[in-house]
Amino acid sequence: MNEIKIECVLQAFEDLEHLSKDIKGLMNQAIEAREKAYAPYSDFKVGAALLLDNGEVITGSNQENASYPSGLCAERTAIYYAGAKFPESKVLKMAITAASNKVKTIVPIPPCGACRQAIAEYEVKQKQAIEIYFMGESGKVIKSNSLENLLPLVFNKSLL
Repeated sequence: MNEIKIECVLQAFEDLEHLSKDIKGLMNQAIEAREKAYAPYSDFKVGAALLLDNGEVITGSNQENASYPSGLCAERTAIYYAGAKFPESKVLKMAITAASNKVKTIVPIPPCGACRQAIAEYEVKQKQAIEIYFMGESGKVIKSNSLENLLPLVFNKSLL
């Protein structure tokens, strides 16, 4: 038996004020998108903002449904819209923020597993990493240089 060790390197910023001006702006757009979330069941609102290589910023928020599996996360709402509207553009950066109406979210909240898989698909498609920044309602912001840090051993089309 051989042991396989997987490591990831992430960067942590104390808060929004420690981000560069452009990333702070992108995160603020994610915060605005978060306020547009439709989350009457979970009271957990998520916003995402994507910067594309054509300069466009695409935002998305989670959209719930009484038939729970029919809802869609903010990250997938944004990345699928970007893929539909600008199919030739690459996603350069993604900012994600989450807040609960029940408890204060002060720890960084990463994308769920389904969203990680969707983001991985776009990294593979565009042959370029996507910088991902994520936070709670306030507090620390985590940066990953690539989705691979959040989803090692990614399942993609090369395995099919």
